[in-house]
Amino acid sequence: MTAKKTASASRKASTGSRPRKLRWAIVGCGFISESHIRALTLIPEVEIVAGCDIRPERLARFTELTGVTATYLDWKDLLREIKPDVVDVCTPNGVHAPAVIDALNAGCHAMTEKPMAMTPAECRDMIAAGKKNKRLLSCGFQFRYHPAVEIFQKATAAGDIGDILFAKCRALRRRGVPNWGVFGRKELQGGGPLIDIAVHVIEAAHYCMGSPAPVAATGNTWTYAGDRPSEVYTRWPNWDWQTYNVEDLAIGHIRFDNGAIMHIESSFCANIKSDVMTFELMGTKGGFCFNPVELYTDHAGAMLNVTPAYLPEIGHDTLFTCKFRNFVDGILYGTPLRSPGEAGLDVQNIVNGIYSSAAKGGKEILIK
Repeated sequence: MTAKKTASASRKASTGSRPRKLRWAIVGCGFISESHIRALTLIPEVEIVAGCDIRPERLARFTELTGVTATYLDWKDLLREIKPDVVDVCTPNGVHAPAVIDALNAGCHAMTEKPMAMTPAECRDMIAAGKKNKRLLSCGFQFRYHPAVEIFQKATAAGDIGDILFAKCRALRRRGVPNWGVFGRKELQGGGPLIDIAVHVIEAAHYCMGSPAPVAATGNTWTYAGDRPSEVYTRWPNWDWQTYNVEDLAIGHIRFDNGAIMHIESSFCANIKSDVMTFELMGTKGGFCFNPVELYTDHAGAMLNVTPAYLPEIGHDTLFTCKFRNFVDGILYGTPLRSPGEAGLDVQNIVNGIYSSAAKGGKEILIK
């Protein structure tokens, strides 16, 4: 894939000496951190040196997975005693900004899980801290490393797509309220499916669009199922409905500075046929669907729907490895980051714009 080719070229251009290992600390040792750990073990320039969590049982699990016994309840103690090169933040969304800012101010590079933070203001503070301390900041979006996205980019470069006019993002679960973590608590997460799962397709679609600036948003949210008991058979039963105060369904509409439009649908609970995780793009010369991967174009006097005969099999952990590989190469070899903090700010503006509009009854709000 493109990221791997760029990284390989950068490493070959180095002095040939063996690069030093980056001393990597993880803040937040819950479920998602295990995907991080699996991916990081495949990158030879990384050494996991410490973990932090407020729950001792998670720290025990971290040590079980990594063999690392340097564990902390407070990331400030970790920063002071371990002095890592990189801090990887895997906490609930509400803790992203303070942990990242403290890490950057301590002289560490920082990566945060998606979404970048709770608000655009927090994102801007994180970006400012990175620039002030001359450290790299990345938001952990991984769909932009998917082979399907790279096919789209090559099709665009070949002139098959033209100017993108419209994007439709869909991240819909029929019944998919997480029964772990704090995904149903707005005060800790910032919202529900829009900020949790829709950000994946929003960021990839926005990336494919060339990252235009969002200028206005309209949206609505509804809660009608997650905040009450359910007897429906689900993959993740028995979620904490008593503390659930996020949306079940969010619908949004974004205008960009180049005139393009993005439509967004996201749900934990929606009365639909089956789960959907995809985005579609419509351009002046062609179109694209992420899942299943299809290109729509005119050729030889016909309207063609083109599907790849082969795509590399790429799973969740492989995408994580790709994004970490790019971040490591950025730190050690100066490779441009494909998901810098500014990308996280754009997505946060989109998400918070929809939430702000919903709070005002669906009225259009301007994004500054």
